[in-house]
Amino acid sequence: MGKRYFCDYCDRSFQDNLHNRKKHLNGVQHLRAKRVWYDLFRDAAAILQEEQTKKPCRKFLQTGQCDFGSNCRFSHMTEQDLEKLSAQVQGEQRSKELRQEGADVPPGTIEDWLEKRAKRLSAAQSNSILPEKPAPFQYPPGWPPVQDLPPSLQAPPPGGWPVPPNLQWG
Repeated sequence: MGKRYFCDYCDRSFQDNLHNRKKHLNGVQHLRAKRVWYDLFRDAAAILQEEQTKKPCRKFLQTGQCDFGSNCRFSHMTEQDLEKLSAQVQGEQRSKELRQEGADVPPGTIEDWLEKRAKRLSAAQSNSILPEKPAPFQYPPGWPPVQDLPPSLQAPPPGGWPVPPNLQWG
């Protein structure tokens, strides 16, 4: 059968030889899939600039769908989407300027997150009437009775498993 080449961009595989690989790598479908993949990692400023130069897609605005999808040469962004994207770009520029000026802008530390989480949990506990108790161990529904289970599936005894006095691990 021979080796097979798998293209991660297209999610396809084919027989691996020079002719097939060249044909696939230069194909329109592969180039589009590759562009879509790399577009996922573009910054907001580049996306905004590109979308502002495009005209709006009439079919997308009328029906909410376009037959061309991501390959459409017109913009599928609404005015609200463009405003959100513009606000995001401005926020990124402000934080970049602050970093260049040398201002301390913590990106959000784990300690901050833990502190907020502790506040949320304490607020949730103060709102609840009964304190939460840990639930006792229960076997899943549909399992056979405990005495019929093999030892590996039985819950350990409260003091742990007894260790024989002459046990040697080999």
